[in-house]
Amino acid sequence: LDWTPLEAGLEKLGFETMRVHSAVSNRGEYLRRPDLGRKLSSQSRQEVLQAASKFDQRPDLIILVGDGLSSKAVAANIVAMLTALSPHIRSAAWRIGPIVLASDARVALGDEVGEAFGAKASLVLIGERPGLSSPDSLGAYLTFNPRVGLKDAERNCISNIRVRGLAY
Repeated sequence: LDWTPLEAGLEKLGFETMRVHSAVSNRGEYLRRPDLGRKLSSQSRQEVLQAASKFDQRPDLIILVGDGLSSKAVAANIVAMLTALSPHIRSAAWRIGPIVLASDARVALGDEVGEAFGAKASLVLIGERPGLSSPDSLGAYLTFNPRVGLKDAERNCISNIRVRGLAY
């Protein structure tokens, strides 16, 4: 996934971004070791903690964009999704951290990032498992009071967000 055009699109919307990487060392390991995709690499953890230390108030929301199982979904949908979401963020006057762009990410990576920022909620937008007819499907996972160790049942999920699926 080439994050550069996504960063440019998000910055045009007024969002700050930062890149991180999970603890996975390569794509094969990502597929074999889901546990490593659920936590930050040591370098990324330090970068997140440093970014979080600059906030004087707890963010209402942290948004993590992860390539997940379909980088095609992220490339095709992320800017449009956040274009649709940004007026709601602004009208609610939510304090948000930087949009975190995460390589080799699993959903639970948002828990560690959200916890580091002390966020009230995390929104993970991630490429879903490509099916036969929807290789560009995006998932949205909302977690309140994100922290390491949460179970999947403690998240809310909307799947199949894409042009030919659920509208942004």
